[in-house]
Amino acid sequence: MSLRATTPYYSSAHTARNVSNSATAIGAGAGANVARAGAEMKEGAKGFLKSPWIVGLLPFVNGGVSGMVATAVVQPIDMVKVRIQLASSTGQSTNPIHIARSMPASQLYTGLSAGLLRQAVYTTARLGLFDTFMGRLKRAGEVGFKERAIAGLSAGGLAAMLGNPADLALIRMQSDGLKPAHMRANYTNVFHALTDITAKEGVLALWNGATPTVARAMALNFGQLAFFSETKSQLSKFERQGFHSMNAMQQTLVSSAVAGFFASFFSLPFDFVKTRMQKGGNVVDGKRVGMVGTALKVAREEGVGRFYRGFGTYYVRIAPHAMVTLLVADYLGWLTK
Repeated sequence: MSLRATTPYYSSAHTARNVSNSATAIGAGAGANVARAGAEMKEGAKGFLKSPWIVGLLPFVNGGVSGMVATAVVQPIDMVKVRIQLASSTGQSTNPIHIARSMPASQLYTGLSAGLLRQAVYTTARLGLFDTFMGRLKRAGEVGFKERAIAGLSAGGLAAMLGNPADLALIRMQSDGLKPAHMRANYTNVFHALTDITAKEGVLALWNGATPTVARAMALNFGQLAFFSETKSQLSKFERQGFHSMNAMQQTLVSSAVAGFFASFFSLPFDFVKTRMQKGGNVVDGKRVGMVGTALKVAREEGVGRFYRGFGTYYVRIAPHAMVTLLVADYLGWLTK
């Protein structure tokens, strides 16, 4: 009686233990398979990122993404900067606070689509080319400030030629609101601006102001990338010599702030002339003039100091953009190593 009473219980318990053990084994096997699959995916991703064409492409992708993020952050400041440069030719107030207050909040992001397209082309090219040039220079030998300067100037000039149409569209969109209502083009987005300019002025008009744009980009890249790379190199050298140490984030912040100042100082005069030309202020005696003619016109009519009008606003726009761009680019570079 006792055996018959306990056998079913024993069988049920035994069966439960078998099921539990089987489930544990299956779970362990599944966990091992997941872990193995995860490891294989990680190794596959690492192998994919190490493939030669991806290694060559990543600096361009990282550069474009970082530039677009930075542009979305500083677009309102850039809008105020452009309005300062355009207002100075009409005798209007150039006080950045006054201009910012006089603009509806909706206008602060006017031209954002053009700004993002410009970064997708221009910053993708300039940071990608700079990293590519630096990589080749490092393989060729020791890299100093001269090599960094050459890499920055070359990358900036080539990228500016590619990005000029988007840059022109950005200026046209940002300045459109200053015109009388009946003269406005009322661009809806960057592609509307590009097609409208092409239809009315021809394809070559998309490269109006290309000379100062290239000069500005070369000056900005020289100030930003060469000084950023050099400052970061010097900070690392000081750390190795036993001076106050900084972590990677602090080095990037300090280096980008230094780079922002020199980028602003070298590039602002070219940026000023570029804005005037793209706005249409490069006409003298009824004839369109180039960069030199526009610069001489400004110097003659408004004084040489006009080229540095709005330097504070320009620096506030350039420095955060440089810092965000370089921080994001460094982070993306670390992620994709």
